[in-house]
Amino acid sequence: MKVYPQKDNLMTKTILITGAAGGIGRATVALFTKNGWRVIGVDRSEFGDTFPQNGLFIQADVSRPEDMESIFEKTQAFTASLDAIVNNAAVQVAKPLVQTTVEEWDSVMAANLRSVFLGVKLAYPLLKAENGGAIVNISSVHAVQTSANIAAYAASKGGILALTRAMAIEFAVDNIRVNAVLPGAVDTPMLRAGLGRGHVGQGNMQERLDNLARKTVNGRVGRPEEIAHAIYFLADNEQSSFMTGQAMIVDGGATARLSTE
Repeated sequence: MKVYPQKDNLMTKTILITGAAGGIGRATVALFTKNGWRVIGVDRSEFGDTFPQNGLFIQADVSRPEDMESIFEKTQAFTASLDAIVNNAAVQVAKPLVQTTVEEWDSVMAANLRSVFLGVKLAYPLLKAENGGAIVNISSVHAVQTSANIAAYAASKGGILALTRAMAIEFAVDNIRVNAVLPGAVDTPMLRAGLGRGHVGQGNMQERLDNLARKTVNGRVGRPEEIAHAIYFLADNEQSSFMTGQAMIVDGGATARLSTE
């Protein structure tokens, strides 16, 4: 059995996080920075002046292969290795399947699923450079239990689970662990934008959030910081060194309850 040397814990670790300007992304950037990591953030939107000064923010669209190439050219100029990558960027089309256009379907797959394939492919040499690392793919509870009018998003997130398992098997020889986080209802701009599907009533935003909260076991919607802590656990080799190919559901117990209850 091959035994890999552990990295020096005193060395600064470096992580790349896509979707860094969104709700979960910003919380994840903040948590890793607080714990002494250097962060490379990627988002098609601007982050603002609060991005960590010792890190690197790249404004780019992960759904575009040419942008992905540029992202990793800039990453390689910034660091010789990566300790972890978090594939968090995603878009959502909330409409009936029969009304979803081919262009909309393809845009969701490009942003949510192809970006994970291509991002990991391009990050692989940097992850391998210093005896391995961790990949954390952000899937969704929609990968295991979903609802109407969100088919493209659900399919893309289900694909991430299969891809996570396949990568875990392929990259184990390089000491690269690959796991997925499946967030449930978390109070982010994406969640609020999707509450117009009618699945939690037609009241104002707070009434819809309250209705959604009642569908969880612990009676509330999650906070982005709670998902960030799950991501940190899976990225940190001290905490999750024996985990790979796994899907961690963080949903307030929503998927534990029978839908007929």
